Parts: sequence; C-alpha cells; structure tokens
Amino acid sequence: MITKILKTASVIVFILLLASCSNKNQQADSAENARPRQQNSSRSGSQKGKQGPPNFAELLAKMDANKDGKLAKSEVQGRLKDDFSKVDTNSDGFITEAELKNAPKPERGGRRN
Repeated sequence: MITKILKTASVIVFILLLASCSNKNQQADSAENARPRQQNSSRSGSQKGKQGPPNFAELLAKMDANKDGKLAKSEVQGRLKDDFSKVDTNSDGFITEAELKNAPKPERGGRRN
C-alpha cells in the first residue's frame, strides 16, 4: 500500500515538474515575442545601423537615373515624390542637396505609399 502511494506521489510530482517547465517556456516565448525587433540596415560604412531618412548621397545612388547629381520628379519615388514641390523650393524641377537639407520634415504617422 505504501509503495502504491509513493508511486502515485512520484507520478504527480513528475507531472507538476513537466507542467512547470512548460509554463516557463511559454513565458519565455511570450517575452521574446513582446520585444521589438531591430531592423537590419542595408547601409554601409558609418551609416550602418542609422535610423531615419536616407541622406542625399544615398538617394542619388538609388534614384538618380541620369547621374546628373540632382533628382528630377520623374526619378524620385514614395514620399519624396508626393512632397516634391515642397522640397523643390526654387521650382526648377530638380531637388538638390541644399534643398533636401532645408526641406520641411515629413509629418510622423502618415502612411507610406
């Protein structure tokens, strides 16, 4: 009779240990999923890990199709295309580095196209 009680108690303790371990794993998974993930940056050199908008050189490398050192409305994309007239302060049809540096900051929370 005592042997049967010990076996039953051992099984109960074993089940409780398994349940406890399972609960800890679920909590660890939940905590891991709750942490914000860092985005990998495709920028190189000193720009690596930089958050925020690209600089003028990065925009030129990506969008300046005719390699003239300025950005025409037909070359730009996204928010820059949407806000082209705000950034092109001299209305010559091109965005220069100086115009981009002095451009108004875009409003946060807006949708990206």
